[in-house]
Amino acid sequence: MTKNIMIVGVGGQGSLLASKLLGHLLLTEGYDVKVSEVHGMSQRGGSVVTYVRFGEKVYSPVIDKGQADFIVSFEKLEAARYIEYLKVGGRVVVNTQQIDPMPVITGAAVYPENLIEKMEAAGALVDAMDCLTLAEQAGSAKAVNIVLMGRLSRYFDIPVEKWQQAIRECVPLKFVELNLKAFELGRAS
Repeated sequence: MTKNIMIVGVGGQGSLLASKLLGHLLLTEGYDVKVSEVHGMSQRGGSVVTYVRFGEKVYSPVIDKGQADFIVSFEKLEAARYIEYLKVGGRVVVNTQQIDPMPVITGAAVYPENLIEKMEAAGALVDAMDCLTLAEQAGSAKAVNIVLMGRLSRYFDIPVEKWQQAIRECVPLKFVELNLKAFELGRAS
């Protein structure tokens, strides 16, 4: 049985490290893993989507609409934008931070309200938390990605020590302690 995880965010938020970490962890657990990065205008704060698929044998890295078991999102609007990819009974793990896209910044559009409620009304199981505050508690606003991984880890039957080991193996040495703390805050909150 193949499981599908979409990681969605805005350029520069660390979604690529999150997908690398997840892929590394799942490989060490003996799964066949396919990771596919779909870059938008990542350098300009545009949408960035990464697919992580794992199972006994995975043939394609692409996740179709209605197939994602999890959507992990760095921002509410990004989660809502990709909600049609979530399967029935799927879960959204989302940072409650609001990052205004360019049309909102320029005044051409208004940031939608009640996005969490709208996703829940569409049938999604939503696990929303303020990852930015937790990342700052860990020592860096840039650790939102690892706070999200900590939260996601609660839904996997993989020992916490394995997640921590994956962080040690994927993160530059000088940032390991900060990221371990961010992971723990995300998992515990």
